[in-house]
Amino acid sequence: MSNTLKILSRKVASFLNSSHHQHYQQQYRSIMSTGQAAAIVAVGQMCATDDKAANLRQVEQLVQQAKAKQAKLLFLPECCDFVAKEKSQLLTLAEPLNGALMAKYRELAKCNQIWLSLGGLHELKCSPGGDEPNKMYNAHVLLNDQGDLVGVYRKLHLFDVKTPEITLMESSYVEAGKSLERPLATPAGRLGLQICYDLRFAETALLLRKLGAQLLSYPSAFTYSTGKAHWELLLRARAIETQCFVIAAAQQGWHNAKRQSWGHAMIVSPWGKVLADCGEQELGVATAEVDLSTLDKLYQSMPCFEHRRNDIYSLTAYNLKMPNEADGQDRAFAENIVDKRTIFYESEHCYAFTNLRCVVEGHVLVSTKRVTPRLNGLNCAEITDLFATVCMVQRLLEQIYGTTSATVTVQDGAQAGQTVPHVHFHVMPRRTGDFGHNDQIYVKLDDRAENLPARTLEERIEEAQKYRDYLQDARS
Repeated sequence: MSNTLKILSRKVASFLNSSHHQHYQQQYRSIMSTGQAAAIVAVGQMCATDDKAANLRQVEQLVQQAKAKQAKLLFLPECCDFVAKEKSQLLTLAEPLNGALMAKYRELAKCNQIWLSLGGLHELKCSPGGDEPNKMYNAHVLLNDQGDLVGVYRKLHLFDVKTPEITLMESSYVEAGKSLERPLATPAGRLGLQICYDLRFAETALLLRKLGAQLLSYPSAFTYSTGKAHWELLLRARAIETQCFVIAAAQQGWHNAKRQSWGHAMIVSPWGKVLADCGEQELGVATAEVDLSTLDKLYQSMPCFEHRRNDIYSLTAYNLKMPNEADGQDRAFAENIVDKRTIFYESEHCYAFTNLRCVVEGHVLVSTKRVTPRLNGLNCAEITDLFATVCMVQRLLEQIYGTTSATVTVQDGAQAGQTVPHVHFHVMPRRTGDFGHNDQIYVKLDDRAENLPARTLEERIEEAQKYRDYLQDARS
C-alpha cells in the first residue's frame, strides 16, 4: 500500500471512529485463525526428582509417546529438568540455556522432528561480572522441530507465602522475569507462554490474547492440595475468558518425602471443555486436535474483545520485545510516514522514534499509533499506555546518557506550538549548562522545527539501533 493510501485509510478510520468503538472492533477481529490445518498437540505428565538423568529418560519416553500419536508439539511440565530435595541443591543442579541439558533437549527435538515446550526449567542466571550466580530464572523454553530455540519466557509471578503452616519464598532463589513475551508462531497456532503460578493472574492471559495468542500454555507443578481445589477451574476460566486453547502439562506424584504434585495435565478448548486429561498417571501423554477454524465462529458468537470499554478501563503490556524487523511496519505521524527502522520501541498503542531535528543529544519523540491531533481525543487505554511509554523512554535515555534530569513536553494544539497535528511527546535528556536559561529549550524547539536542516535517515536509523540494542540487553 502506498504512503498516500496509508494516510488516507487512517484519516477515514479516524473520522468514522470518533467514539473509538469501531477501532477496537477492527483491532480484535484481526486476531483470528491463520487458515493453517488442524494440528495434534500432546500434553505430558511426569514425576521428576533430583536425578537429572532419570528425568531426561522420562522426557525421552514422553517424546516417543507423542510421536506415536502424530503430535506436532509436546508440552512438558514445570521442573521437567529436576525437582530438588533441598534448596541447597538448586544452584548446583541448574544450568544456563547454553548448557549440556539444553543441548540434549535440542537434539531430542531435532531427531524426532517435534516441537518441545520445556516448561519451567531452572535457568542459571549468569552474572555479567563473572561472579558466582546466586539466583536463577524459572524459564519456559520453546524449541522447534529443528532443535532451534524459538523463544524464552521467564516467570513473572513468584510464589511467596507465609502462613502458620508453611513458608515458601520463591523470590529468595528465583529472579522474576522482566516482561511478557509476544505469542510465538507454532504449527498449532500463536502460542502464549506462561508458567504455573501465572495461572492465577488473568491479566497476563488477557494481554497475551490481545497480542494475538490462540493458545496459552501453563506448564505446572501444582501442589496436591491447591491442584485438587483449583487446577481445573483455573484452566477452564483462562480458556473461556481469553477464548484460547489452554494447554497445561503437569507434574504428578511424590517427588520426594516432602513434595507431592497434583497431576491432571490438561488440554482445554476455548469454550472451556476439557479435551484431554492425563489423570493421575505418573508418566504419559494425552492428545487433542487444535482446530483454529473454530475460533472465527466463537469470536463472532461471543465478541467479548470487541465489547471491552477502553474509554473506561485499560489493560496494557509494557516492556515488550520489539517485533522482528520483518514484522514491523512504518507508522503514520499525521501526514508523514515514520520509517520503521527509526522506531526503537513499540507498545500496544504507542511508538517511540528518533527525531528529525534535535534540540539536545538524545531528543526523541513518543507518539500514538492512532492518528489523533490532541490529547483530549485519546481514550483511557491510549492515555495509560502513552504516559507509561514516555516514562519508560525517559528512564532509558537517562541510563544511556548518564543524565539525571529530562524535559518532557507536549505541545497540544497549534496555539501551543504544535507543528505536526498528531499527539506526541518530546523527551529530552538534560545536562548542566544546556542553555543559558532553562526555558530557552522551548524557544529552541520552535527554532529547530523551522531553521535546522534535517538529520539524515542513516543517522536516525543508527541512533534507533543503539536504543534497541540497549533495550534488548536490559531484557536479557
